[in-house]
Amino acid sequence: MRRRPKIGLALGSGSARGWAHIGAIRALEERGVRPDIVCGTSIGALVGAFYASGDLDNLEQWVTSLTWTTVVRLMDLTWRGGFIRGARVFDLFRRNFEEREIQALPVTYGAVATELASGRELWLREGKIFDAVRASCSMPGVFTPVVREGTVVVDGGLVNPVPVSMCRALGAELVIAVDLSWAKLGPYRELGRGEAPEREVAPRELPGWVGKLAGSWVRRQSEAKAEELVSIPSIFEVFTTALDIVEMKVARSRLAGDPADVLITPLLPDFATMDFHRAKEAIPEGRAAVERMAPLIEQVFR
Repeated sequence: MRRRPKIGLALGSGSARGWAHIGAIRALEERGVRPDIVCGTSIGALVGAFYASGDLDNLEQWVTSLTWTTVVRLMDLTWRGGFIRGARVFDLFRRNFEEREIQALPVTYGAVATELASGRELWLREGKIFDAVRASCSMPGVFTPVVREGTVVVDGGLVNPVPVSMCRALGAELVIAVDLSWAKLGPYRELGRGEAPEREVAPRELPGWVGKLAGSWVRRQSEAKAEELVSIPSIFEVFTTALDIVEMKVARSRLAGDPADVLITPLLPDFATMDFHRAKEAIPEGRAAVERMAPLIEQVFR
């Protein structure tokens, strides 16, 4: 009998686009593909943690119930190291979901983070799972960094946005990767400019009074330069788009050097960084991305 190879699942960074991971996992399971190893970066570390814990159903139920106002209430604003402290949302996770040790999970799990002082890639494989996830999700300038073992740690997307290399190092022989950086930039963005379904519209990018202030400034600039064809984006939008550029370039470089056996690329071109209330759009696209790769998946995993 042919030995079943060890399967790794690498879940990439991508902020609110990360809810597409849930749909991708569901579609893979329906095809009988169940990973032995799950590695994630940033939002991929979060979804991967719930999946490795066997708690993905509860996460899906929670994220599909989110509204923009709920997302705003979870933002504990600060100016120290980022706009959002992050304590409020992770306290919610600890109260409502089971906190577990990474070593005790039924599936091998790892999260990627970055040491701020050196830029060194960190593989988080021990300790409380939500502590590792919080470190991996520390998007620079948006979420405050985390101090872990005396080291200031930020988002793993800076160094390894789609952690195929970690899956292989932990023993995966076949790796499926979900890369959320596709369709963030360039011509892909035009895919999202058609007729959009009716949905709750959030203030673009910045929460609360910061968003209102930035929006007012942008409007004044636009009115002063009405003849310009292209409006100047907000400071926050420039910053997050710059991070998107870095993430996409690093992801494609890392994947070129250590490619996945199957690469799944959800297309969510009009998702803003903080559009976490749009899970009902992201999850089906995760499923659709797996469907697009169905012939290859059937060939590799038959």
